[in-house]
Amino acid sequence: MDEPALIAALEDRRLGAAALDVFASEPDPDPRLTRLPTVVLTPHTGSATQETRDAMARMVLDNLAAFFAGRPMPGAV
Repeated sequence: MDEPALIAALEDRRLGAAALDVFASEPDPDPRLTRLPTVVLTPHTGSATQETRDAMARMVLDNLAAFFAGRPMPGAV
């Protein structure tokens, strides 16, 4: 997302509202976003499901096992 363009659209009222759980400068959102009454900001909640958390834990274990076995880590970035 182009955050400055989003902010401009909200300020100019070309966009009515926005609800975001990701911002360019986490964990400190742009103050222009926090001042807008038509913006709702939340911490990351998209991963707050049991399935996602289980998958995250599995990835950690898979990466650790690969690392200590001298194999490429499946989740390497």
